[in-house]
Amino acid sequence: MVVDRYGPPPMWRRKPCFATLVHIILEQQVSLASALAVYNRLKAIVVPFSAARFRQIDRARIKRAGLTRQKLAYCYHLAEAIATRQLPLNRLNRLSDAEAHNTLVQIKGVGPWSADIYLLMALRRPDIWPRGDLALKAALQTVKHLPTLPLDETFNAIGHGWRPWRAVAARILWHFYLSSRNGKDAIAF
Repeated sequence: MVVDRYGPPPMWRRKPCFATLVHIILEQQVSLASALAVYNRLKAIVVPFSAARFRQIDRARIKRAGLTRQKLAYCYHLAEAIATRQLPLNRLNRLSDAEAHNTLVQIKGVGPWSADIYLLMALRRPDIWPRGDLALKAALQTVKHLPTLPLDETFNAIGHGWRPWRAVAARILWHFYLSSRNGKDAIAF
């Protein structure tokens, strides 16, 4: 068992705010370390780190923090949506999982995975299964002894079996992935 070998997973938490969503956008399709480096450089430029302040800073200056053109545009879309109240971050916690998810994905650059991560980490929802998460897929491949990374249909079916606590399963699997040389240890779950 993962918990027997590696202990309980950390309760990774993030503050429900603009900065967290920016950090999640930066994590899309890159390593966590790379995203964190860009995020830390961005925090040094955007002070205080708010949607209003983000919108005031010249795009070229923000781009120098290491953002790609696409992620820069996504962050500006997000800042604009918050500033114009198209995205009411302070009310997401009152919405159901589906309503909050649907509200988030209306913002350009916030896809299903990003919305799931925000719901799981910032809003601490217990039944979130981050769609297409590669670390979760790699961990599942090992712990479920699958010959290849699970396709989305298999990934979702396995996750369905852990309802209504899929976020707990995700945390355990991420913990396994990070603790076992990126999910390569043979172990049962």
